[in-house]
Amino acid sequence: MYAPILRLFEAFAGAEPAAVSVVAADGSARSYHRLTAPDGRTVIGGAGPEPEENTAFWSFSRAFRGIGLPVPEIYAVDEASGTWLMEDLGDTTLFAALESARRDDGGFPEVMLDTYRKVVAALPRFQVEGHRVADYSVAYPRAAFDRQSILWDLNYFKYHFLKLAHVPFREALLERDFARLIDALLETDTDGFLYRDFQSRNVMLRDGEPWFIDYQGGRRGAPHYDIASILYDAKADLPDAVRAQLLDHYLDARSELVSVDRDAFLAVYPAYVLVRILQAMGAYGYRGFFEQKARFLKSVPYAARNIAGILERGLPVDLPEVEAVFRHIVARWAGESEPTRSGAALHVGIHSFSYRRGYPQDEGGHGGGFVFDCRSLPNPGRQDRYKAATGLDPEVVEFIGALPEADPFWEGVRSLTTAHVERWLARGFSSLTVAFGCTGGQHRSVYFAERTAGFLREHFPQVEVTVEHRERTRWPRRSGGAAAEVEV
Repeated sequence: MYAPILRLFEAFAGAEPAAVSVVAADGSARSYHRLTAPDGRTVIGGAGPEPEENTAFWSFSRAFRGIGLPVPEIYAVDEASGTWLMEDLGDTTLFAALESARRDDGGFPEVMLDTYRKVVAALPRFQVEGHRVADYSVAYPRAAFDRQSILWDLNYFKYHFLKLAHVPFREALLERDFARLIDALLETDTDGFLYRDFQSRNVMLRDGEPWFIDYQGGRRGAPHYDIASILYDAKADLPDAVRAQLLDHYLDARSELVSVDRDAFLAVYPAYVLVRILQAMGAYGYRGFFEQKARFLKSVPYAARNIAGILERGLPVDLPEVEAVFRHIVARWAGESEPTRSGAALHVGIHSFSYRRGYPQDEGGHGGGFVFDCRSLPNPGRQDRYKAATGLDPEVVEFIGALPEADPFWEGVRSLTTAHVERWLARGFSSLTVAFGCTGGQHRSVYFAERTAGFLREHFPQVEVTVEHRERTRWPRRSGGAAAEVEV
């Protein structure tokens, strides 16, 4: 997917990028890179494996941007390769800003209240104004949050959380409860744009103002779902008093666009809180238990405590088997705590080096970790056009990424390091070393060191990752100065 993004960029900017870096995609099969033009301008290059999902994203983006909604502008699209260029909104998500501002005791920082008010006030514009311009014929995978769509979410919870976590349930009774819940959800007006994943990691903050991404799963549906998504975003962990204040602010903003019957809205709202939590639990199970991405399981205790609050208030619909399942989840997970927010418990030091100068020293003193020998892969340094470049440069990244041998090698690296990091976290260890060696420490080892660092930062945000290229001072200079330093 990388070469088409480079071609798009060169056509857009009229030059090769001066730098390229990975942008983490939270829980997504899509990949993103930040590309920097020679004049310093940046754009985001995206690549998605699902053509229908890509089409929905491009269509909704253009429609929303056309009516002034704060979404990224789409600059260029290559439908055949599933790649595109879009506006760079920076790196600060609402969740990252919340975590940075959060008090040591984990409470909600008052300084974030105004930002959250801006976010929930913007939501009705998507639901009402966005609804008027959205082309639901391209919505993926469903045009509406209808009975079938809701049932998919409930089964997502059943198969990917309950079954994978070995939570006991009686399937026939659970299915009966699901049917009752769906009936209750569909009793309200569902004629609006449902953003679908309106949560803190999909809100970018630029100059203090919220911008919105990842609405490609949008469809026609009830407004309750999206406000429930942001207010019950598990790890954001908003206090009930803040939720109530923000819900009231949202309804005020919505009433400026359409007539709102608050009592009717609030009567149905708890059922949408419930179905959103079930959907999120399914995602935590799929990403955590099935895909072995441990960071998603960190959200389970937060979600379990949200469920405990729902049980205290009483379920909005008579759902005895769901209630029994919930009580099991609360008993098992609600008392768990997440590792402290202040500082990483595990440091992973990643190194590239040249075998000509021997193995890197073990500065941590623990004597463990991995050393991967990249010399089995073809050496870009044997070609004149790459001799002055490094594994940080786009042309070398593209060369190595296209090698048939690269994917099997990377899969071995990925699986071993993932398993080790997960065990090190579980056992409370503090340090792990991962090193990559090649002939000169300039191309292959640098490429895989950076790729591993990007992967670990994306999938284990609680881990501190550092990268050292030992031979950097020995790298040759390009005629125009030092080789571009980029993270890929």
